[in-house]
Amino acid sequence: MAATSGEDALTQVLRKTILALVRRDEADLTSRQFGVLLTVYLSAGPHTVRGLAAELNVSKPAITRALDRLGELGLARRKVDPMDRRSVLVQQTQEGKAFLTALRQVMAATDTEHRTADEHPRRSAG
Repeated sequence: MAATSGEDALTQVLRKTILALVRRDEADLTSRQFGVLLTVYLSAGPHTVRGLAAELNVSKPAITRALDRLGELGLARRKVDPMDRRSVLVQQTQEGKAFLTALRQVMAATDTEHRTADEHPRRSAG
């Protein structure tokens, strides 16, 4: 089954966004790390390792590894839950908020670029 032009457009926006991120001189995130990051920033908290594992349908060790990397990059942090010291809360950071803002800007620019190209297709020479 062939993809519709709308699906192609979304895929192109994703491709161009990823390429823009790759070209930046910053650390790369895996899909799992992106999934954890976006869940922490875009869905209501509080977030725990157990809750993120359940929501993303992956193991707790996989979430822990993703959070280790996000923590190294300053994009998220873990804090012991003061109400239940056995539980760890995952928190947003200023660096993470800035990263998400920059990501939105890249996506918006990519989407605008793609829409402009669709509205004004290049004419073939000949």
